[in-house]
Amino acid sequence: MTIAYVSTRDPDPGADGRALGFGDVLLAGLAPDGGLYCPSEIPPLPAVTADTGYVDAAVSIMEPFVAGTFTSSELAEMAADAYRGFRHPDTCPVIDLGRNRYLLDLTKGPTLAFKDVALQMVGRMLEAELGRRNRRVTVIGATSGDTGSAAIDALAGKANIEVLILHPHDRVSEIQRRQMTTVAATNIHNVAIKGTFDDCQDLVKAAFADPVLRADVDLAAVNSINWARVMCQIVYYVTGARRARPDGGPVSFSVPTGNFGNVLAGWYAKRMGLAVDRLIVASNRNDVLTRFLETGRLETHAVAPSLSPSMDIQISSNFERLLWEVSGRDGHAVSDVLGELRSTGRVDVPPAWHRAILAEFDGARLDDGGTIERIAASHGANELIVDPHTAVGLHAAELFATPDVPMVALATADPAKFPDAVEDAIGIRPDLPAHLAEILDRPERFETMDNDLGPVSDLLRSIAG
Repeated sequence: MTIAYVSTRDPDPGADGRALGFGDVLLAGLAPDGGLYCPSEIPPLPAVTADTGYVDAAVSIMEPFVAGTFTSSELAEMAADAYRGFRHPDTCPVIDLGRNRYLLDLTKGPTLAFKDVALQMVGRMLEAELGRRNRRVTVIGATSGDTGSAAIDALAGKANIEVLILHPHDRVSEIQRRQMTTVAATNIHNVAIKGTFDDCQDLVKAAFADPVLRADVDLAAVNSINWARVMCQIVYYVTGARRARPDGGPVSFSVPTGNFGNVLAGWYAKRMGLAVDRLIVASNRNDVLTRFLETGRLETHAVAPSLSPSMDIQISSNFERLLWEVSGRDGHAVSDVLGELRSTGRVDVPPAWHRAILAEFDGARLDDGGTIERIAASHGANELIVDPHTAVGLHAAELFATPDVPMVALATADPAKFPDAVEDAIGIRPDLPAHLAEILDRPERFETMDNDLGPVSDLLRSIAG
């Protein structure tokens, strides 16, 4: 079986020539109509047990999605290479917190955040596919803090890839920024945009929407608008569920949520056949998705800086994929809903869509004061030190935990990336791993720009040569 990919905004996805194979979707990122690519069919979950190694699980789960582009042996080689450098033999270990609560630790990659799990694979896939096509691309990405460093680590030094990462000026932690701006590889370029993450994300989408620019620099994407990111993240939901509940019974997941790609991967795992009871959307003070779950209305507010900056988002791009799925894959209807949101800042989603989402998702919010309290409580209960994003997820997990269903909270960043918040909470300043110990002493290299596509386009053209 070879799966075709279609756009969430295509009113006629079955039309000749509109569906793409995985290799084309990997390189395209965003669809020409502004939509996101999704698989036209969802394969069944392969046999994965609590004893299945992470690389083997990754190969068996991803193989149907990449058929026709990568063979099983190619996928296995890439996965083994991608996860060799993780700081735990399980790649994404599960920690038993007691009382049927678990923590799925996604922070063992080179940049200490969950984005590594997908981007280490995506980087290798990009390199392999570009090599086959003898093609060169310019990767553009927006980051709220962690995607940028993970993409840079995965793509630094690649001969056929230039990388431009946009981050919101003064809205990421110092460690997050330095993980991007201290990388010396000549194919890496960083820009601090005077604005929010949503502004950075809009610039990326605007670049893809400019057909001349897109062709001139051969744009590719590493944000979770790229389906490959979501696909790679499905794996740890499956391995995490199997380790928390080896008998294959249902589990629930609580996921610190910004751009919705992480929790969406859990939804796709459920569609493949994983026994998932509830998916909990854990929000900080920027609670657009929690408000949607409560009201059925998507309404954007001003982005408020918080202790969990990777979640400081009001436009969650990957939510479009879920809307497309619950609409019955109605690209025309999805375009209308998102068009109204963009033009007015608010839209009431059709009630049937809202009911379908409420059948599987819950939402909770936590402000900065509560985040500090949760970090302290986790340390007091389990001697566990967590970052602010993970603390938000643990809070939501407690709200929706039930006695008979294991609740798995996702740890999405190492506490060392947010030392000030952790020290405020527990009086301990977490140390960086040895490979990042000197990051505060390394010179930085980045530009600062206004929120304007013009200078970003000029820089893209300059980078692409």
